[in-house]
Amino acid sequence: MAFISAFDGWLVLAVFGLAMLLITWFFTRHERLSTEDFLMAGRNVPWWMGAASIAASWIWAPALFLSSQMAYQLGLPGIFWFTAPNIVAVAIFILLAPKIRAQFQQGHTFAEFIGQKLGDQRLRKVYFFGQSFYQLMAVSVQLFAGGNLVQLLTGIPLLPAMLALAAIVLAYSWLSGLRSSIVTDVVQLAVIFVGIAIVVPSALSAGGGFEAVWAGLGGVTGKHSDLFDPGVAFSFGLVTSIGLIAGSLSDQQFWQRVFAFEKKSVVPGFMGGALLFGIVPIALSVLGFLAAAPGSGIALPEGTDASLIGVLAVAHLLPSGFLLAFLLMLLAGLASTMDSALNAFSSLYAVDAKKYVVSHDLRHPKVGMLLILAAGFLVALAAAWLPGFGLKQLFWIFGAVASSMIVPTILSLYWDKLTAKGALWGVGCSLLFGLPAFVYGNLVDSPVLIVGAALFIVTANLACCLFFSRARTPA
Repeated sequence: MAFISAFDGWLVLAVFGLAMLLITWFFTRHERLSTEDFLMAGRNVPWWMGAASIAASWIWAPALFLSSQMAYQLGLPGIFWFTAPNIVAVAIFILLAPKIRAQFQQGHTFAEFIGQKLGDQRLRKVYFFGQSFYQLMAVSVQLFAGGNLVQLLTGIPLLPAMLALAAIVLAYSWLSGLRSSIVTDVVQLAVIFVGIAIVVPSALSAGGGFEAVWAGLGGVTGKHSDLFDPGVAFSFGLVTSIGLIAGSLSDQQFWQRVFAFEKKSVVPGFMGGALLFGIVPIALSVLGFLAAAPGSGIALPEGTDASLIGVLAVAHLLPSGFLLAFLLMLLAGLASTMDSALNAFSSLYAVDAKKYVVSHDLRHPKVGMLLILAAGFLVALAAAWLPGFGLKQLFWIFGAVASSMIVPTILSLYWDKLTAKGALWGVGCSLLFGLPAFVYGNLVDSPVLIVGAALFIVTANLACCLFFSRARTPA
């Protein structure tokens, strides 16, 4: 049953898309873009725009939906183990970004950096495919979550809903590349915060206030009110922490911004981005706690993904006008990450696949956008049609792929004895042995297997990097 008419749903999508197009056109209308401008936004992004862009880009489907879901299902420790690693995943660039800027002033991608530093184009290709896969999943997750959201609230079928979201983001990203993303990120973050300020306090008031939140701190089962619940920490917290931190380190969206910011803006930009991001999952967890409170009357309809519990809480507690505001807020969050993913793959495709040169020919960057959007759309459709497969599973699988690159990524910046052979063996062992076990553990819902596979991915990688180090195999 739809909560908003299909007409109102299409209207919201049209207004949102037109607004993003006009904003992008207004701020970039006088520019004649080179490939460097399209990919790097002129390398002069100030810290305040950078902080807003980082926060908005990291406020993706998991932050918008899993925050409420984890509060609902796993209570207080669930939201803690979701929020804290997310903040750390952004804040870690306060340390990493100055290191790579000092070593690689005019870089574009991390794949480009590590390939040149270790002198191995095979490793560069591995990173290209790994980071491309991350952007593929970023696009598909936003389309999957956004399509299901629009379908649930408006009754618009999943396929046209996903097509509309894809078309909106491609349209304004096409105009000016990364600058489109950063300009719209600032606006989208403002929309998210305004939406939270309108919806969350109203839902809190209608749902019984802080007393109801307190009653729901244990989650829907009432068993998880201990912040440091060891069961949640083991089964969810450890895997989520590894996946999120590894994900940010493997995310070309962040590395692209590291190179695009003014040099003096890198540290304050990431510090501000981490703090701004943290507000969102904490605020949205209130909806999950309200839904989990005994007697709330909020339940998941049969066949509905659990990640939509926050949306259902708003629909249950508030009039449809609030739901429209909430829908607009969620669209802003989804679009901010999707446009960042299009631009991130655009740079990977142009620089690492097509051997970038400075020109006014934007063909390769724009072809990259089309390729990743088409592939992400197909993955989102597959995820929607596979029974028992949802946002949480997508989130963990690409977290596992990202984990396979975390060790050589950090070592390449801090350890001069890292070799390309060690990095290649580490990534290869992680993917060959760790990833299948991780995926299988998710399919059978085995916390022991999931955690064991996640730890294997990291430790096997580290062991290979150490074994094939320059200290053991001198030139």
